[in-house]
Amino acid sequence: MPLMKSQDKITAPYRIFGEKNIEAGALNQFYEFMKLECVVQGALMPDSHHGYTVPIGAVIATRDIVFPSAIGFDIGCGVSALPLPYKRHEIEQYSKDIFNSIYRSVPSGLGGKNQSKNIEDWDYNHLSRSEFLDNIMLNGGMTDLASLGSGNHFIEIGYDEDNNVWISIHSGSRSVGHKVASRYMQLASESTKAKEGPYGFDTTSEEGMLYMLDMEFCLQFALENRKRMMQRVVKDIKHYLKGNREVNWDKLINRNHNHGEYNYDLDAVIHRKGATHSELGMLGYIPGNMRDGGFVVKGLGNPDSLNSSSHGAGRVLSRTKAKELLNMESFEKQMRGITAKVEESTIDESPSSYKNIFDVMAMQKELIDTVHWIRPLINIKAAGGRNKRNKKKKVAIQDIRAQEAEAQLNDCL
Repeated sequence: MPLMKSQDKITAPYRIFGEKNIEAGALNQFYEFMKLECVVQGALMPDSHHGYTVPIGAVIATRDIVFPSAIGFDIGCGVSALPLPYKRHEIEQYSKDIFNSIYRSVPSGLGGKNQSKNIEDWDYNHLSRSEFLDNIMLNGGMTDLASLGSGNHFIEIGYDEDNNVWISIHSGSRSVGHKVASRYMQLASESTKAKEGPYGFDTTSEEGMLYMLDMEFCLQFALENRKRMMQRVVKDIKHYLKGNREVNWDKLINRNHNHGEYNYDLDAVIHRKGATHSELGMLGYIPGNMRDGGFVVKGLGNPDSLNSSSHGAGRVLSRTKAKELLNMESFEKQMRGITAKVEESTIDESPSSYKNIFDVMAMQKELIDTVHWIRPLINIKAAGGRNKRNKKKKVAIQDIRAQEAEAQLNDCL
């Protein structure tokens, strides 16, 4: 068995949650990284799939070495969620208007940025950073603030079991974080560009310390980015829903899933790449897909997962495969009743591109408790490029009916 062979020489403890839900390539990728002498513990989340150097959904603790590639290009990517003082029926009255307003107020798509006249001040002088990162910020970095990005990044307005309205936003540090990650991956691999592989820095080296410094800056930038978008969305909603109801910003949930942190108990750096930090009692948000929404969760602080949980459902089809295999008829059927961009350019983000989120939630009962299921009313997702598709390979994917989704949710509450 090739998977058994790939586990040879692993001495550090590890746990794989929902192993049957994870592709062989991602498992082998995880096992190969776990063989490194500096690794002291590892875990793999049930939404895991193949990634760059390590699989998405990997959590790996290393001693004395930090690996930029085990955190990824989108440093600080995560989800913020906020309850609003509105009810479902109020949003539904204006769903199309709010949908269009958000697309006007929040730049989205690959390269989507704010014009200089639309940039609010952000005082980041108290945040330490390298000269390299400072130059990024002084040369256009601020235009990334309050911008969504592309791919699986989204803004979603939904409702919970009591019909209370929530906003959730999935985005990261945009081109600022990407430039930082690329730079340090290049330095770690001693190459002319970022190179895939287990290349890292000694945590006491100048480069290692600068990477940790700049990574922390990117985490703060990503949070500020989500906050700025959240403020714009709230303003758009208030424009249509008259009244003086105040939003309680103290209830904002923010949890990123691409970061590194030093753990004093382990004397190691915990790398989370597509994994949500889930300490005991810690609130987080795990998105599913455009149809099934996401979940407000509370961490159980499981040491076997290095206090982590999944960051979403996880892809079951690559973007290329989704565009080859899925058809618009099925996509439109899945998205009935939800105001969203349902077209060829977003078909790679259709629900069928992802694993069953209810199965993923059921596989991590040891890691989190579900607090709320947030079902979508409005979904904002940047359109991707219009890739050519092979019409001969289109297949219809059967829709999951609402009552079946309800039954599966009950299994993971």
